[in-house]
Amino acid sequence: MKKGKKLYEGKAKIIYATSDKSLVIQYFKDDATAFNNLKKSTIQGKGVLNNRISEHILTNLTQIGIKNHLVKRLNMREQIIKLVEIIPIEFIVRNVATGSLTKRLGIEEGTVLKHPLLEYCLKDDKLGDPLIAEEHILAFDWATKLELEKVKKMILRINDFMIGMFGAVGIKLIDFKLEFGKLKENGKTEVILADEISPDTCRLWDSITDKRLDKDRFRKDLGDLIPAYTEVAKRLGILHEHSNLSSVNVTKLRSIKKKK
Repeated sequence: MKKGKKLYEGKAKIIYATSDKSLVIQYFKDDATAFNNLKKSTIQGKGVLNNRISEHILTNLTQIGIKNHLVKRLNMREQIIKLVEIIPIEFIVRNVATGSLTKRLGIEEGTVLKHPLLEYCLKDDKLGDPLIAEEHILAFDWATKLELEKVKKMILRINDFMIGMFGAVGIKLIDFKLEFGKLKENGKTEVILADEISPDTCRLWDSITDKRLDKDRFRKDLGDLIPAYTEVAKRLGILHEHSNLSSVNVTKLRSIKKKK
């Protein structure tokens, strides 16, 4: 399947057309951003790790009946995905209080919530992705009530699964962001899970030490992202434990070989 013209470029990914109008190629960039793009950097190997981790999680979600846009991973940085119309909402799922929740409401960092808390943000960088209510989504036709109810059921199922998946490898799922899209097939429209699920979109803490294994390392200058993302991949069984080569080193070695 040949890569066509660039259709869209976001902060972390690029979408390319293919010869099949129902499919596109999603390319994972090494760019890291935070605070609504005010903090930026390029971290070699980040896109490779996010591609592998997101593929692993979405594949497992497919196996438990969560429909999503992933078709298959093409290579180290690219996936073939189904073309969907993205619902312009970020669905934030919180299991433990941290980040903006603690700042807005004065909740103590690390407070375990009695039930998962679902928040909605409008996807609009110019407006700073403002927090909105369910009523806004319905009032402005960003999703129907039926679509929203289906999304909420999927979110709870995804959260339960991911808590168990990460918990089994010694990681606490603190919170995460999800996006959904409308898939048009055979004259019908269905809402499915889209975008990515990776340490870029999740807060992941070590179960014993509370060490951050996610993009907060970049946001808060806690240290290099790559060892943390690599640790997540290793624990999930994506990378071999005995390997002492990170994806960054692999990339460098391949570059050196090509030059030779």
